[in-house]
Amino acid sequence: MKLRLIAIAATVALASGLGAASAADHQAMSKTTTPAAMRPKDSLSLTRQQQRTAFRDISQQASSQSAPSSFNASVGATIPNDITIQPVPAKLAARVSSLKPYDYALLPDHLLIVNPNDKKVVEVINRRA
Repeated sequence: MKLRLIAIAATVALASGLGAASAADHQAMSKTTTPAAMRPKDSLSLTRQQQRTAFRDISQQASSQSAPSSFNASVGATIPNDITIQPVPAKLAARVSSLKPYDYALLPDHLLIVNPNDKKVVEVINRRA
């Protein structure tokens, strides 16, 4: 009986270890198999029309938030923890595909496009774009 319990415990431990290893392998593979064009970068160059589309779509569905007074909304700035970032909506990403891998934060006068990996601003879109 004791040997049977040890065998069962070993089987469970082995199975859970394989599950974790498999999940880790899948996550690593998905990062390496994602096309380079779909990975967020630290810079982004949108046309004026893409900027207008992004600002219009996001401002229609999201409410703006205020930023800390010490925050300067500029490319390369790191988003402070006080500002909530969200993934770019799928509908907008379908229209402006280069926005798909990014997050955003909507401020009263700016839409910030953010690299979700390091929380750095890659594009600042002014309300009047």
